[in-house]
Amino acid sequence: MNILITGANRGLGLALVEQGLKQGDTIFATERISSERLQEWQEQYPTKLHILQFDLTDEQAIMEEKERLEQSEARIDAIINNAGILKGREQSIETLNLDDCLTSFNINTLGPARIIKHFLPLLRKGSQKTILNLSSDSASLTHAYPGDYPYGFSKVALNMLTEKLVRELEEDQIKVLSIHPGWMHTDMGGDQAPINPADAASDIYKLINHPPESTTGFQFFDYQGKEMDI
Repeated sequence: MNILITGANRGLGLALVEQGLKQGDTIFATERISSERLQEWQEQYPTKLHILQFDLTDEQAIMEEKERLEQSEARIDAIINNAGILKGREQSIETLNLDDCLTSFNINTLGPARIIKHFLPLLRKGSQKTILNLSSDSASLTHAYPGDYPYGFSKVALNMLTEKLVRELEEDQIKVLSIHPGWMHTDMGGDQAPINPADAASDIYKLINHPPESTTGFQFFDYQGKEMDI
């Protein structure tokens, strides 16, 4: 398969790249800041790993990379919108920094929207035709909790993006899912997190070939394919 993975320079993104390369997939890995690990892997897998360097807020740069891949007649089988940011976690509503909210929306919600907007023509040429938007349990209205305003707002909106795409892309037979990747031991998740990113990456990949079926009508699942409360 040919897989586009955003935010591939660390954490879960890096684990997803490694999992794909182990499976023999061709990976288009996006990064904002150059990663030594990705550079090493590119030397090791020169025909399998392609690094795309841009900021998810820079639509022009995204367009240019898409056009470059289009000229090489590339196709994409699946998009994993992994890149994200966590800001203003401990802020109450009275101390909430609205710039943190705007930044979170721009990266966590509009970032995936920009990627899908421009890379959709390449996805239509693929075989699996799957979009995985990495969401969070913070996006569950049923289990809402205090704090995490910027992150929670942006992930709820990401789930809405998923539901709209499910309906818009149904005739194209493109599967779109929101995935809660679990509490992982990464820079974002912290040292106390119980889940190894490599284990989560392995399970997330399974969802591309074996997407779960919804009983609620909503496409919101955890990384093992269990339905999440919307």
